[in-house]
Amino acid sequence: MIIDFWVLQIGWKKSVRNKMNKITTIIGLSFAVFFLLGLATTLTRSMMIGFLDVLPVYFLMGAAIVMMIYEAFFDKE
Repeated sequence: MIIDFWVLQIGWKKSVRNKMNKITTIIGLSFAVFFLLGLATTLTRSMMIGFLDVLPVYFLMGAAIVMMIYEAFFDKE
């Protein structure tokens, strides 16, 4: 009886740990994405810089965001 409770408790702790890891990953990713998007939109608002000048920055920011999301959720090796 005690062993069954111990096994259930370990499974519960793993479940909570996995959920906390996902929550902290989502929070960290959202901070990074908001920072990168804010950085790119700040460049767009300048009168001296046109949209075509900032277009490569948008491509790099998009690639960085996609790589962060892929590494955080799908690359589990």
